[in-house]
Amino acid sequence: MAGYVVTSGAEPASGGLFNLEDRVIRSKALLPMVLVAALAGGWIPVRAQEVGPARGALVIVGGAMRDPAIVRRFLDLAGGPDAPIVVIPTAGGAPDYDQYWSGLGQFRAEGASHLTVLHTYDRAEADTEEFAAPIRAARGVWFGGGRQWRLADAYLNTKVHDALRDLLDRGGVIGGSSAGASIQASFLVRGDTRTNTVMMGDHQEGLGFLRGVAIDQHLLRRNRQFDLLEVVHARPDLLGIGLDENTAIIVRQDTFEVMGQSYAVIFDPRARIDTGGEFYFLAPGDRFNLRTREAFRMVRRPQPLGRITHLPPR
Repeated sequence: MAGYVVTSGAEPASGGLFNLEDRVIRSKALLPMVLVAALAGGWIPVRAQEVGPARGALVIVGGAMRDPAIVRRFLDLAGGPDAPIVVIPTAGGAPDYDQYWSGLGQFRAEGASHLTVLHTYDRAEADTEEFAAPIRAARGVWFGGGRQWRLADAYLNTKVHDALRDLLDRGGVIGGSSAGASIQASFLVRGDTRTNTVMMGDHQEGLGFLRGVAIDQHLLRRNRQFDLLEVVHARPDLLGIGLDENTAIIVRQDTFEVMGQSYAVIFDPRARIDTGGEFYFLAPGDRFNLRTREAFRMVRRPQPLGRITHLPPR
């Protein structure tokens, strides 16, 4: 059944020009590895179980999600297709949304039967228990794509934000694609209200389900593979994670697994590949420890990937 629908306010859609041309990646980065938590010089170190959620799971997708296996994994983590799911399309910027929103189609195609659309642009409304009530009854919440600053404006530090944290604490799952991926990190990239080409703009705080992390999306398809370097150079306390389209990371506690059809890319200021490249690639099936910043390829047992050099503390 299509559930409770809340709509409020209006916001014009805003865009930005993208170069969708595929190009060869110039970096010599190859495959995954490594991570340690913070630099000396005043940044607060990240300690055990303080990167990912202590309970529950995150499904973080790099945009243009077409792989039904990702949707099925999200529904499985929520408890199956009959689990109550809340979908938040606010990033899209339409005046309002209802239970006929086209973004529900991917979930219905995989058998989801209890979908609720929840939407407002009004922070005061989002900061009420009545508005947040569907999340408190849900087993999963999904954020759609668009502009991530709209999600921050509407929901950051409100009762909705509290309800999302509580959802994870009781073992639920939060997922999102494109803007819905970036908003899950503590540092919000491309959060500028003027354009999505500014990496460190007028909105820099995300919902913080991954602490000490910045997440970019549409990475290779939109030739963004160098953009997170600006962020980690300016903020070396952060770990950058870039996700290509139709590719997800599944986060449980301080570990994630890559799934989908392309790559996740790690931007770690404390690591280099052996040719000096500042980022490296994780393929579907690879795993990454967010606390130790180490990547593994699963063969018969986890095997550290080579070519990554740990840099001495500064």
